Amino acid sequence: MRRMLHRVPSYFDTGLWPRRALGFGTLALCWLFAVFVTVPGSAQPHQEDVVTIRGGVLRMGGGAEPDEQPRHDVSIATFLIDRFPVTNAEFSEFLNQAGLRSADGRRHYDDDDNDARIHRREGRLTPDPGFADHPVVEASWFGARNYCAWRRARLPTEAEWEFAARDLEGRDFPWGREPPHPGRARFASGWNQTAPIGSHPAGATPDGVQDLAGNVHEWTSSLYRSYPYRFDDGREDRDSGEERVTRGGAHDSSAARLSATWRGKGVSRSPQAGHHNIGFRCARDMP
Repeated sequence: MRRMLHRVPSYFDTGLWPRRALGFGTLALCWLFAVFVTVPGSAQPHQEDVVTIRGGVLRMGGGAEPDEQPRHDVSIATFLIDRFPVTNAEFSEFLNQAGLRSADGRRHYDDDDNDARIHRREGRLTPDPGFADHPVVEASWFGARNYCAWRRARLPTEAEWEFAARDLEGRDFPWGREPPHPGRARFASGWNQTAPIGSHPAGATPDGVQDLAGNVHEWTSSLYRSYPYRFDDGREDRDSGEERVTRGGAHDSSAARLSATWRGKGVSRSPQAGHHNIGFRCARDMP
């Protein structure tokens, strides 16, 4: 079967370039400690916890659902991905600088939704008590995209997300082939009953990426299109309002939807709005 080259977009493809250069002092701190990323004119220092995913050929798809067929090869370059989903505390930092809406009027976050866990208090958007370390929900796809760019990162493509979950061995779930149970993931729970990030370390991948299955579905950069996956067929359009692929299953999903190949058909409905069970994590090209 012919292999397809998978080229992931860089930060500079997003169109969200920094507005001024970093000061020398900030650059020196970043170089010395290598744990913070600052986007000039916007982000505060953000402590990074990322995992390197070594490139290779992913045997993509092949699961139980029709939209997971046909199974096909996709070549993926080495990339970085967040160890955990983005939290309410992290996303609220972004909102306080970027606002609830982008410059073109698109919503970053549905703070007026009953399921939102970030609200304005004393003039600042802050997580609700007890939810600071829960994965953010009610962030739109455009809010997720812009947050990652604010961090000089991007959303993972669905091929990258699946590769992080399955690697070359083609695992059924991020941790292996054993079926889900409550010790590995948050699933089959009530409406909006998320858990703090890192609550299920037994569900981590061998590389140490956590929470890929359950708790919240995760936005990817990819439009929901039929297989085979190709980066250059329009599905990585960063401005389209069409349905986006979500991955991983959520706290209110069945065990079957925690499969590493499940593509979240119908979950995102409108990517221009947030949802009670969709979060995200960021990725980045290898330096």
